[in-house]
Amino acid sequence: MKPVANDAELASYLSVAKDFKLGCLDTEQQHPLSLQLSQQAKDDLYLALDNLKKIDVQALYRFKNKAGKLIQLAGAVNDTLQKGYKVYLCGCGATGRLSLSLETLCMEGMLPRAERDRIVGFMAGGDTALIRSIENFEDHPEYGARQLKELGYINGDLLISTTEGGETPFVIGATEYAAKVSSNKPWFLYCNPDEQLIENVERSRRVIENQNINKISLAVGPMAIAGSTRMQASTVLMAAVGLALMYKKSPESIHSQLNNFIDSVENFDFRFLKEFIEKEESIYRANEYLIYKTNSLGITVLTDTTERAPTFSLSPFENYRSPEQPASLCYLMMDGTDDARQAWEKLLYREPRCIEWDGIKSFAGLANLHGYDISGNIIALRKNRTGNDAEHLFEIVKNGDYMDFKFGELEHRISMEGKPLLFQHLLLKLMLNMHSTLVMGRMGRYDGNLMTYVKPSNYKLIDRCIRYVQTLYKQKTGKQVDYERVAEQVFRNKKELKAGEPIVMNVLNHLLDS
Repeated sequence: MKPVANDAELASYLSVAKDFKLGCLDTEQQHPLSLQLSQQAKDDLYLALDNLKKIDVQALYRFKNKAGKLIQLAGAVNDTLQKGYKVYLCGCGATGRLSLSLETLCMEGMLPRAERDRIVGFMAGGDTALIRSIENFEDHPEYGARQLKELGYINGDLLISTTEGGETPFVIGATEYAAKVSSNKPWFLYCNPDEQLIENVERSRRVIENQNINKISLAVGPMAIAGSTRMQASTVLMAAVGLALMYKKSPESIHSQLNNFIDSVENFDFRFLKEFIEKEESIYRANEYLIYKTNSLGITVLTDTTERAPTFSLSPFENYRSPEQPASLCYLMMDGTDDARQAWEKLLYREPRCIEWDGIKSFAGLANLHGYDISGNIIALRKNRTGNDAEHLFEIVKNGDYMDFKFGELEHRISMEGKPLLFQHLLLKLMLNMHSTLVMGRMGRYDGNLMTYVKPSNYKLIDRCIRYVQTLYKQKTGKQVDYERVAEQVFRNKKELKAGEPIVMNVLNHLLDS
């Protein structure tokens, strides 16, 4: 079917759709252990938690078998810092947040004080994108190059790029710029097999075959939720870059330290999360709200809560400069802070770096970031917005060698004694990924392991919506439906989609009824 004549946006997408048809990639496949996850989330949380743990452990073992090149990466980091240059960490979406997380951990103490200021993390859209995704930014390679240039990247500096799929235009743009500017070859890390990317994605092939770019494929198979690379892919990428930073002077330690982390995950009992999952669901079912209160764990708690919005089509964190925005189901509070500026500096261990470009600064600039008030003020601000609706506190805080979860009458303490800072945050990431995924499963926000509520905010996610409609249509009818026909309906529905509506199911039902 040809695109509607007056729909320029649809026509524009279809003209480049072949470059964003990514269903052939491992990270877009359905994991066999989670095909029934949505039902397990409702009927048997222990089984669901056990299966998610199995998938995480499986991914970590696959990562371990591919981690040999981290020794070279660690050497490159050490050589760069020894010569007085900077190491830049780049990503988009989940990998952008892991890049900022790693910079934050370095500032907190993962690296010696003399080296901390020479680790610079950035993501597509700048620091504001940490709390609210900036639509379409990742589709522009020129933005990646421009952000890196404006951060002061020079010859001798090192760029470490992470992209879960290996095909994100923003990250590719930054990487190709770095390869031209610096004789210190950039590193490009991703989670799909080289042969898949070379055969199917021209921009990825261009990077993989570029002799001025070092590559590490950390292909670990499908995600627990198909395409949800905020889970296993971003876990192994954060572990990879974090280990290279931590053990830059003793890279031979990476293998044993990774074994230690895998052992800690295998021996960890995630089943305590069951009651916390049920309680959070009950709050949302009652049309009430939640605030996550945290301290030095803020960067990891914020990452998970932010990523729920695009993954499950939830209302994102509201900005207090925009009173018309609806309240999000949950918000973040940095304990011991009195205003937004102080809270953001406490979370990042530095002043925020935002984008002040013409046409973009209104939603990506510093003033807008400070509209996300994650300080102690948030309790009163939320009460003003939500009226008489109850606001509950879920505390996830670090107390010495312990990590404490406290949620109403529920309490759970986890010993972190002897665990490096990186591993503490990775373990918390696994817990929060499981927790939020299963809360959303109980709320009906995915079908099996397909993201039926995925938000089509960029070309990759538009393609994902189309493919999921095709998959479900075939399951229900036994027939194929044309890609172009689904695309036309996605774009029509996209214009009128409200927060909380499932575009995949809306489009599917329209096609079934027509």
